[in-house]
Amino acid sequence: MSNTIDFAALEAAALTMAEAAARAALPHFRIRGLGEDNKLAHLSRFDPVTEADKGAERAIRQIINDRLPDHGIIGEEYGDENADAEFVWVLDPVDGTRAFISGLPLWTTLIGLRHRGRPVLGLIAQPYLGEVFLGSPRGSRLITATGETPLKVRVTAGLNDAVIGTTDPHLFEGPEAEAYAGLRQAVKLARYGCDAYAFAMVAQGTMDIALETGLKPWDIEAIIPVIENAGGVVTDWKGEIVPDTAGQVIAAGSRELIDQALAHLRPAAD
Repeated sequence: MSNTIDFAALEAAALTMAEAAARAALPHFRIRGLGEDNKLAHLSRFDPVTEADKGAERAIRQIINDRLPDHGIIGEEYGDENADAEFVWVLDPVDGTRAFISGLPLWTTLIGLRHRGRPVLGLIAQPYLGEVFLGSPRGSRLITATGETPLKVRVTAGLNDAVIGTTDPHLFEGPEAEAYAGLRQAVKLARYGCDAYAFAMVAQGTMDIALETGLKPWDIEAIIPVIENAGGVVTDWKGEIVPDTAGQVIAAGSRELIDQALAHLRPAAD
């Protein structure tokens, strides 16, 4: 596949999209009085969206429509365009909006590319920190102002040596909460409030496991190529390929570590 697709050009396009998203989002970050709408107010739940989310996605879509008009788009804020195309960009302009409105630099811009339904290229950008985690068949690497560094997961012998990251343990309910509690007791350290940034840290080799539930395609598709091309593994809680609908997802530095974690998680798998 990498012999017939110009991944260098697609990576360059993704980086251009990330730069445009940063220009749209950063002026709103750490601004007092930033307003947000609640997409789940009708359910008495809180799922915020800000002008940063909307403006960043509009900026990315404009680049795709101008430069890659045959490509489709699936985006969190503005829905689908030509989603049956051979190439489809899957966008979460600000993943971690709660972190964004709290002034925490753990939100990211997620830009993924599907080819015939399969995630093949992904980008995780944290523009406030000046970090871009990019993955494709050309490899995974961290791009900063000082240069590029290859990304490589670390191989941890067992759960007792593992560092796990997730967004919020309270997002796990019922059997999921019980499963997570068992896994949390088995690992060395857990960190919260991470959103997609935890997956970037797995790719970088500073965390060993990232775990989430209730994900949508735009929450995970950009992440999969970054981790897999850094030597890691991404599955659902059954240990299978992450479905198009996403849902329960785990990433780790090795299949062996995934399997150890799944011993705790499988009873709660959908």
